[in-house]
Amino acid sequence: MDLPGLVCFQGNWEEYVEILYKIYEEEIVFGNLHFKGLPVRCQYRPPTHGKGYGFWHVISNGPVEEERIPDFRRCERIRWIPWLIQHVDKDSRISWWENKRGRNIHVVIWLEPEDFAVILAKRKRYYLLKTAYCVAPHRKKTFLKEREKFWQPPKG
Repeated sequence: MDLPGLVCFQGNWEEYVEILYKIYEEEIVFGNLHFKGLPVRCQYRPPTHGKGYGFWHVISNGPVEEERIPDFRRCERIRWIPWLIQHVDKDSRISWWENKRGRNIHVVIWLEPEDFAVILAKRKRYYLLKTAYCVAPHRKKTFLKEREKFWQPPKG
């Protein structure tokens, strides 16, 4: 199965953001995405720069909310987010597992050959799209350990 093509920057940031946001809304927010039978939702509030809060999390990075900067590798791969969610059980290159972050349970959906991951937060009746990013080499080790631990058969 082929991945969707990259959405490459063409020199005008404002136009690029509008193109990315249209894709985000059409294919993710209103894309009728489901994971394990539950809907995948996106966070709009607080609105940021006139766009949904969750949008900025999938196209930028940084530890301080107000100081996040665009990440062109994330931007280019925006169409990969719904594709991974839709193909999680259909493509052997994609793996998933749950991990715990504080009191929250997250689901990591990882396209390992491309080092790209989508993160969903598990809620009672839905999943919340938290972010998506290119996996840095130091995170790969953590991912491998988490995945192995999650899928390891229970002892006893």
